[in-house]
Amino acid sequence: MPRKRKQNKVYRNSGRVPQGPRPLSVERARFQVLLAAGMSVAKASREVGINERTGYDWRRGVAKSRAVRVYPDGRVVGAQRSRVDREISARFLGEDERIQIADLKLAGASVRAIARALGRSPSTVSRELRRNGSAAGDYRPHAAHRRARLRRARPKQRKLAANAVLHGLVQDRLSRLRWSPEQISADLARRFPDDPWMNVSPETIYQSLYVQGRGELRREIAACLRTGRTVRKPQRKPGQRHSRFTDPMLMISERPAEVEDRAVPGHWEGDLIVGPGHLSAVGTLVERTSRFVLLVHLPNDHSGETVRDGLIAAMHTLPAQLRKSLTWDQGTEMARHRDFTLATDMPVYFCDPASPWQRGSNENTNGLLRQFLPKGEDLSRFSPADLAEIAHLMNTRPRKTLGWETPAERLAKLLA
Repeated sequence: MPRKRKQNKVYRNSGRVPQGPRPLSVERARFQVLLAAGMSVAKASREVGINERTGYDWRRGVAKSRAVRVYPDGRVVGAQRSRVDREISARFLGEDERIQIADLKLAGASVRAIARALGRSPSTVSRELRRNGSAAGDYRPHAAHRRARLRRARPKQRKLAANAVLHGLVQDRLSRLRWSPEQISADLARRFPDDPWMNVSPETIYQSLYVQGRGELRREIAACLRTGRTVRKPQRKPGQRHSRFTDPMLMISERPAEVEDRAVPGHWEGDLIVGPGHLSAVGTLVERTSRFVLLVHLPNDHSGETVRDGLIAAMHTLPAQLRKSLTWDQGTEMARHRDFTLATDMPVYFCDPASPWQRGSNENTNGLLRQFLPKGEDLSRFSPADLAEIAHLMNTRPRKTLGWETPAERLAKLLA
C-alpha cells in the first residue's frame, strides 16, 4: 500500500498570515511580572503558554536567534558562530588592544595612561572597562572582546517592540497626555530608576515614530507631537553649511590675538538696526577698545552695495590707525565685503552662525541705541544729522565698562 503522507499540523494562509516565529514580547512582559510576584519559572511558563526551557532562558538572559544561543557571559552555542566573529572596522577596539588594556590595568596604569598608549580617547577606555569588565572589577580581554562583538551583532529587536509594557506607557503618554518624547523619557527614568528595561531615550521614541521600517509606535501618533510633523525634519550639520557669499569669508577664528584683548584700538564690530518691514535700516559700528560709536545712514535699502558704500564713507572719516579690522555676522548685507576691504584696507571677519555673543560690544550698543531708535520706528525719518547727534550722545556718555570715562575720552587717550 502506498504510504500516506503526513499532514502538517499548522496550515499557513499564503499572503495573509506572516510566516516564521511569532514575537513573544507580550508573553515575555507577563512572564517577568509573574516572576516578580514570586511564581516559579515552571508555573509562570505554563501560565503564559511557553516552553519551560524558554522560560529558563528568559530568566537567565539567554538570547536565541535561529540555531544560535548567546549566554550572558559571552558564550555562543550554535552553527553560526562564524558570523558573530567576522572582522570588524578598525575604529572599534580589537582583541589585541583589549589584551593591552588588561596588561596595563594589571600594571596599575591609569585610564588616561592606557588611552595614550593605545592612541585612543580616555572615554573609550573608560567605557570599555565599565561595559565589558566584570562586576568584581576584573577585566578579562578575551571575554570582553567576545561580549563586545555579540553586542554589535545586527539586526537587533527594537526596545519598544520587545517590551509591550514600555510600549504601552510611551503610546499612552504620546496620544492621550500629549507629552514630548523628552518628557516621557525623563518620567520613566524617575519612576523606574533601577530598571533599564523600562527606560528609553527620546531618540529611540523619535526613531520609532519617524524612521521607515521601525514603526513600533503607530505612525498616526506622530501627529500628537507639538510640531505636528509626520516626517522628521533633516538637520544640517555646521560643516554642511554653504556660504552665502561669492567671495570667501575670513572667519572669526582667524582674527588676530590683538583683537581679543582689546589692547590696540582700530578694531570694529558692526551690525544693522532694521526698521519695520525691513524697509529702513541704520548701520552701527562700535570700536572694541573704546566703545566709540559710528552710525551709518541707510534710509532706502540695505543691499550689499548700499551697505558697502555707507561703511566705506564712515571709515574714511577716521585716521588710518583706527582702520584695522571689522567683525560682522553673516548677513547678506555684507555680500560686497571684498570691495570694502579693498577700499579701506580693513579685513572683515565673520562670526559663526547664530553666535551674536561673538560681537558682544556691538550687541550691547544696539540695545542702548534703542533708547533713541525705538523698535517699530521708521528709521528713514532720521537724517544724517540726527544720527550724528545720537552718536555724539552715545560717545559722551560715561560708561561703567570704561571706569566711568566716556568713549570719546578713552579714544582720545589711546590716540595720544
